[in-house]
Amino acid sequence: METECEHHGMFVDPDFPADDSSLFNDYTTPLPKLLGDVTWLRPQEICKQPQLFPNDPVESHPKQGILGDCWLLCACSMLLKNQHLLNKVIPPEQPLWGDRIYRGEFRFQFWQNGHWIEVRVDDRLPCINDTLCFSRCQSSRAFWVALLEKAYAKLHGSYERLWAGQVCEAIVDLSGTIVVRWSLKGAESPQQPNDSKSEHTPNGLRLSELSLELKQRCAISCCVHSASTGVPELGQFHAMSVMEWTNVTTAAGEQVELIRIRNPWGRRSWAGVWRESGSGWASLEPSSAQDLLGRTAEGEFWMDETEFQQEFDEVTVGYPVSDAGHLQSIYTGSYLTHSHQIGGRWVKGHSAGGCRNNSTFSINPKFWLKVCERGEVLLSLLQYGHREPPAEGGTRQHSHLQAVALHVWKVEKKHFNLMRTLNKPPLVSHTHAYDREVVVHTHLNPGFYLLVPSTFLQGAEGRFLLRVHSSCSTSLSVMKSPPPLQHCSEGEWETTISHGCWSVGSTSGGSRNFPTHGHNPRIPLNVTYDPGSNNIKVTLRQNRPENSLYAIGFHIYKVPDGDSLLTPSSMSPVVSCVPHAHSQEVSVLCRLQPGEYIVIPSTYQPELSAHFTLTFTRRIHRKAMQSQELLGHVVQEVSCVSVMRR
Repeated sequence: METECEHHGMFVDPDFPADDSSLFNDYTTPLPKLLGDVTWLRPQEICKQPQLFPNDPVESHPKQGILGDCWLLCACSMLLKNQHLLNKVIPPEQPLWGDRIYRGEFRFQFWQNGHWIEVRVDDRLPCINDTLCFSRCQSSRAFWVALLEKAYAKLHGSYERLWAGQVCEAIVDLSGTIVVRWSLKGAESPQQPNDSKSEHTPNGLRLSELSLELKQRCAISCCVHSASTGVPELGQFHAMSVMEWTNVTTAAGEQVELIRIRNPWGRRSWAGVWRESGSGWASLEPSSAQDLLGRTAEGEFWMDETEFQQEFDEVTVGYPVSDAGHLQSIYTGSYLTHSHQIGGRWVKGHSAGGCRNNSTFSINPKFWLKVCERGEVLLSLLQYGHREPPAEGGTRQHSHLQAVALHVWKVEKKHFNLMRTLNKPPLVSHTHAYDREVVVHTHLNPGFYLLVPSTFLQGAEGRFLLRVHSSCSTSLSVMKSPPPLQHCSEGEWETTISHGCWSVGSTSGGSRNFPTHGHNPRIPLNVTYDPGSNNIKVTLRQNRPENSLYAIGFHIYKVPDGDSLLTPSSMSPVVSCVPHAHSQEVSVLCRLQPGEYIVIPSTYQPELSAHFTLTFTRRIHRKAMQSQELLGHVVQEVSCVSVMRR
């Protein structure tokens, strides 16, 4: 008996049916002109002896149909340069036409928000007059491009949702790599500290800094944002693939870098000096010219670097990925063999603090990055999002994306003051931008670093993935923020975090019931401001599993004037949190007069071993360093009480 997913023994995808619901989304693109004209056919109904890949690799390249998804096809061309990634996206050994167990089902994998997910489709493809109407291979008998396009359309909800997009998004989805975009127009960006690069910053010179070897290994595409003079048929918003870079020497001894470009439309559309009959070839040895022209397949053409910079507005560069899954630096060529990733989210009223213009910036999610030795570090903030319909005549709107940024501070973890750190200029950062992913490339010395991802707007919600790739050993973890203060939200507060331990035989003296109480660790506390109400919150947290907690507490002692030595047994604490319950965390909110204090954390019983975290949250009264931050601009640090927000 046939199931609902089969028809005459062939697989039928119930989640992506062969009808208009899979073609159209909101009818805002030119695609609805096809209403009533599309039929769905399986490859064996389109041609005889269909193949997934053709015998000739040149005929494997994608050719664009009437769907505006050149951005996806540029990423497909990248797969043909990397067999490892191709096998990842299209798992090999799937039943094909002519196999006894073939039933019209294909599996694909796409990288989504840190993980590879499987998308399963049947092989019914949209056609007009028995011919594929969307993307296809150069060979009319090969169907890997058409089937991958269908699986990607299913991932996004419909074919129409693939109309207009960013090449960088498709490259990430088909590889899991990190992708940067460089403008070929405009002035160079300001120099950033610590040899760091904010990867979205316009800088037309960076492409020339890549070695030929790296250019060959990278996934590189180029696009135009406006009508091109040298490629008149391009119009606006079209992306092409960079297939090859090579250096040639002219008969006059001049070095020229030539670039082979592939147009997904499958037409040679270049009218420059290096076109097929252009004057540039006369400057080369005939054998060299013949060899280079012989490498061009349908839809490909050559241009030199000067023409490239003039004709295209932007390049997209994907970091090479090794078979082991390691990224290769496009700056040094080194493999970034250490990697970590952690997900997070901005929640309104809890962790969506906005940019540094806002006093709530400190509530944004925070992460510890520990660098064990100096090395090259690549940081990426990828926000989750769904693709929205495009604006008329342009690329897709930013309404589904927040303007996001990533800031990095160097800190001493064992004595860490959050507010003072955040009020200082970051060591390196990527300013807020409406990009799916923002990237920072830098070299870091050993130590601890605070990473703060943020949205530009306060209260803007969203989910994100923070990724770190490095040439040196690193660790990435969530910084546990202290719980929000109750009944003391007014005014400015700062947090200081200290770490310590109770060690058997030395610093585990137990509670005040024991004469060894004074052996416990002593943490200094300086109070400088008394607003006439609660001005200090002390929180003690033991770092032990929940099933083996100790009874913990602490006492706060006032240090007498001129007395640097404190004998707890002869003094009474001014505030106590007496150990009595086996709690993970205990805290006290109180008012202390200005002065010097000592906080002694303890377990109830002596001679117990554990690590602890002691957090001081103090009311302060001072002019804070704030910032004036504009979208896409370097942060301007100013010392003031308040700033104008734009």
